[in-house]
Amino acid sequence: MDENLTDTMEDWGISEKTSFTGDDLINYSEYDNYNYSYNYSSDSCCGQVCTQHAMLSFDRVFQPVLYSLIFVLGLLGNGLVIAVLLQFKRTWNVTDTFILHLALTDSLLVITLPFWAAEAVHGWVFGTGLCKIVGATFKVNFYCGIFLLGCISLDRYLSIVHAVQMYTRRKPWVVQASCVIVWGVCFLMSVPDLVFLEAVKDDRRDGRTECLHNYSIDTAGQWRLFSRLLYHIAGFFLPSVVMVFCYTMILHTLGKSQGLQKRKAMKVILALVVTFFVCWTPYNVVIFLDTLVSEKAMEPTCEMQNFLDIGKTITSSLGYLHCCLNPILYAFVGVKFRNNLLDVLSTLGCNIKKHVRPVGRRGSNWSESGDTSYSGI
Repeated sequence: MDENLTDTMEDWGISEKTSFTGDDLINYSEYDNYNYSYNYSSDSCCGQVCTQHAMLSFDRVFQPVLYSLIFVLGLLGNGLVIAVLLQFKRTWNVTDTFILHLALTDSLLVITLPFWAAEAVHGWVFGTGLCKIVGATFKVNFYCGIFLLGCISLDRYLSIVHAVQMYTRRKPWVVQASCVIVWGVCFLMSVPDLVFLEAVKDDRRDGRTECLHNYSIDTAGQWRLFSRLLYHIAGFFLPSVVMVFCYTMILHTLGKSQGLQKRKAMKVILALVVTFFVCWTPYNVVIFLDTLVSEKAMEPTCEMQNFLDIGKTITSSLGYLHCCLNPILYAFVGVKFRNNLLDVLSTLGCNIKKHVRPVGRRGSNWSESGDTSYSGI
């Protein structure tokens, strides 16, 4: 056997007796799926390659059921939010625009879930082209969700804490431009998915064809580490720091205010942010542990890898469930949205009486700039 190849195998902890094909070696330890769930063929236990038979059985049952439920609820809920917002477009403020884009990005994200559910049952049968499109679509909308929440947080912080209007009614194009920039940046961050995602066979998963990142053997380590750092830093850590800082300062400022209306105006956005962290933090913890294992900072045993595989499936599903919760928050926390929704249902012939007081007029500069739409006022 070639000396360089033997040295590489020894670095991976694989003996020369391990059986695999040449193609398997080329793609060895270089696959990850759409949600950064890396399939490490390099993980070994007692000199044997770790297989995923138990994981496959778990995924075949768990993913199709839960993903189908999230798909239906997420599409209906976010579709309803978009419909209500468009119906009352003339009364929009800054936050309404961000919420519209947030509902749109959640809708596009859940549209990708049936493909991953089908992959869990039959493998990826849609070809490399659709693999790239679906994977990149998922990644764009995943990043957009947290970036839009970050934009909302920054706008609330400037308008409430510093009384600075980042967006005004006189320049409505500015908020639209901000959303376009967010979409553009997220698209750029998905370019590695467009380049490296392929429909490939994974012998560790019973030889099934799956939609995975297929890095070349020369650059596998660098690209894998880069994508993980991009996710950890830009996709979660930095936006989280921005949101925590902004809302800590906002709560401190509102705590000194005697206006009940201002405090109520924060309920929906705070609920959105708290829900985001509850849904996505467990997944990010598991992914961080998986990164430590992939970089050999932790011992890559079969037991550890199986634990991480199942953990990624469960916690990622909790994260996707976040797409269904935003519309529920609008309906049960936001008085304005609830009133507008009842108006829409009434025009459709539903005999529904409002049990909440209509939203009052905006009577201050703070209300124009710092008002959170769909708030509890």
